[in-house]
Amino acid sequence: MPDFKYTARDNSGEKVSGSLEAESRREAIAALSARGLFPIEVGADSADDDQKQVRRVPAQLMSVTYGQLSDLLGSGVPLLRALEVIQKQTSHKGLSRVLGQVRHSVEDGASLSEAMEPFPRVFGEMATSMVRAGSEGGFLEEALLRVADFTETQDDLKKRVVGALAYPVVLIVVGTLVVSGIMIFLVPRFETLFSRLRDRNELPALTEGLLWISELVGTWGIWVLLAAIGGGFLARYYLRTDAGWMWWDRVKLHLPLVGPIFLSLAVARFCRVLGTLLHNGVPIIRSLDISRGAAANRVLSAAISEATENISAGETLAEPLAASGHFPPAVIEMIAVAEQANNLENVLLKIADSLENRTWRRLDLAVRMLEPLMLLLLASAVLLVVIALLLPVFRMSQTISG
Repeated sequence: MPDFKYTARDNSGEKVSGSLEAESRREAIAALSARGLFPIEVGADSADDDQKQVRRVPAQLMSVTYGQLSDLLGSGVPLLRALEVIQKQTSHKGLSRVLGQVRHSVEDGASLSEAMEPFPRVFGEMATSMVRAGSEGGFLEEALLRVADFTETQDDLKKRVVGALAYPVVLIVVGTLVVSGIMIFLVPRFETLFSRLRDRNELPALTEGLLWISELVGTWGIWVLLAAIGGGFLARYYLRTDAGWMWWDRVKLHLPLVGPIFLSLAVARFCRVLGTLLHNGVPIIRSLDISRGAAANRVLSAAISEATENISAGETLAEPLAASGHFPPAVIEMIAVAEQANNLENVLLKIADSLENRTWRRLDLAVRMLEPLMLLLLASAVLLVVIALLLPVFRMSQTISG
């Protein structure tokens, strides 16, 4: 049985507050009235705690939840009963608590979107807005189904990107560890062996440089590592500020090789969310406010905000997006034509599909090129170390044989 916080006045007019257990908010108000109290504010005590405890619900689970809710409502199951069924069958404890709070709010007379709003970490602004539009327009089942499809699509794309980059990252880490280990533990053992050649100035320059780097790493390596860790924390702190976030978002769009990939993914997310919201009847101003956050890039968000102001003044969407210089010309042209044909939502979804497919092919090609490049760099580093260590040995053997 959930707890409800309340603020009320007693018969003398004094304010009193506390909490009580009740099945619903309506029962909590009735219990307060039975005590001779006049309720001023009554709310679920555990809603904030649930929101703090539920850090993250897997996107795949949320997609399934939206889909199940759409299927149950489409089959004629009442909303309260559908929420109860989903709450009982979910294995995620945090999501179960949140669904329980949503069900109690709906039972007290709130709409589904209003019940979802206190839990933005679980449902998200896009899902809440689409559910609101579906409730108001009479197509709630379709709106939930689209939210499920969108959530699953975005999760699949994220997993594909992470999976594609996993192997190159492993190669970089392993290669760094191998080369560092050789420089710290193996190379110093040869220094005494080559001391005679060094005294006679007969030590090859490549070997001299290798020994110098090894000594530098052995002496200052720990301090360089600590400085790198400290710099990482400072960079993390800076990137959490508005200026740092804006700087990094701008840098990401101009990085060689991966910059166009970041840009395409951000534009695709924006187009998909905007197209989905417009298709489900959300007004364009509200849709732009939500979708600019979906781009996950403040540079693009600023351009979209300017476009929102232009649309409020009666202008088109394509012009300010083109003026920003961040959106591909082909995308701008398609948006301009779609605005004239009054078919913007369908075209935006097609743009998102095209950009995601093209980006995945580009990312796949980049990863395929990156893997042999990492192997080549690792092999080259090890080969240079071996050559630098063998050159003095060859010279010593020639001296002895001569």
